[in-house]
Amino acid sequence: MRKTDLKQKRRSKIRRRIRSTIRGTAERPRMAIYKSNKHVYLQLINDLDNVTIMSVSTKSADIKSELKDKPSLEAAKIIGNALAEAAKEQGIDKVVYDRSGYKYHGIVKAAADGAREGGLDL
Repeated sequence: MRKTDLKQKRRSKIRRRIRSTIRGTAERPRMAIYKSNKHVYLQLINDLDNVTIMSVSTKSADIKSELKDKPSLEAAKIIGNALAEAAKEQGIDKVVYDRSGYKYHGIVKAAADGAREGGLDL
């Protein structure tokens, strides 16, 4: 097995373990993060109804101009802040953070910090 396959398998196992304990509701949705090599994606998910309430990413048109020539850590913080502001408009102030099997540092931590700065309670 290649090293990347082992990493993906390990992350998948951790992700399943995390997801078995946390659930998003309408009052307190799950804030899930996914990061690719180029982009970061954040979603608010209601697991009881299997609905994505909202999503923000580095590919979003309304945020793309803010992210121009910014490092990925700053971009993750800006995206977290943008998601928090959009959630506040819909009356959501508490979320459950789902780190999706990633270690809590770097981009994952920056996104959470940005959401906290925006006013979300993680």
